[in-house]
Amino acid sequence: MAGRILPFVLASLCLASGSAQNAATPLVVALKPDKNPDAMLAERQSLAAMLTTQLKQPVQVIVPLSGAVIVEGLANGTIDVAYLSATDMLNARRSGAATLLLAGEIEGRTWYRSYWVALKDKPYRSILDLRGLPIAFSSRTSTSGYVIPLYDLHQQGLISDKGAAEEFFGKDNVWFGSGYVSAIERVLRGEAEAAAVSYYVLDQDKHLTLEQRAQLKKFAEQGPVPTHVLAVGRRVSAADRDRLQQALVALNQPEHDALRDRAFVSRLVKVDEAEHLRSLEEALALVQQNR
Repeated sequence: MAGRILPFVLASLCLASGSAQNAATPLVVALKPDKNPDAMLAERQSLAAMLTTQLKQPVQVIVPLSGAVIVEGLANGTIDVAYLSATDMLNARRSGAATLLLAGEIEGRTWYRSYWVALKDKPYRSILDLRGLPIAFSSRTSTSGYVIPLYDLHQQGLISDKGAAEEFFGKDNVWFGSGYVSAIERVLRGEAEAAAVSYYVLDQDKHLTLEQRAQLKKFAEQGPVPTHVLAVGRRVSAADRDRLQQALVALNQPEHDALRDRAFVSRLVKVDEAEHLRSLEEALALVQQNR
């Protein structure tokens, strides 16, 4: 990792200066690690090629290990643009690491649903059936795969104000993955009875194989969940921020929408940053009490 710091810093300086002399230094775009790494390789290459053409500047697309690493990169200038969950965006906003550039729009809405998913042959009909059983959250920073499901447990009176999922599922029965797929794979292997994920992991053909999806069912849901966002680092200039926004909005054009959906799930639209994140404030406060 240390050997990559200098190129990332140079990328940020290049973007901020906009000088022709530094035009060969790549802009760094980070994607969430929420899919199989092999499946993301083609997306990374195609997205980098498209943005390089749009921006007339080399673009490097990377997949860090976690959302927390992405937020840190936005703050220190090693990442210029990032695809984040609403939770990671709220943390980045609070720390001053980044501002919201665009948000996802799904069927005309900037929110979606979180699912609890289990094997089809399991008898579960509601979250109440999981008391004392092993489960998997997508990650500690996943909005639909942890923050909103935990908040829903609290709203139902199943956990206290301490925000500890173990109060309901039991000691050593709560596992955190590195993304949606890692949580689902734990269910498929029989190591967890259920996983909390975004609706599109089960309903759409983007994260799992058809064979995997055929083995699973949704038995509970919660939300609304603010859609994922594209964030821009605090070191990026206002002029370059506008240039990036235009290039990414261009993904909504018909010739690019298939790539957009693979990389970012849905249309990309401008939103009010504070309004988009407002409904998440209380849920995240509960989660952070348990850290």
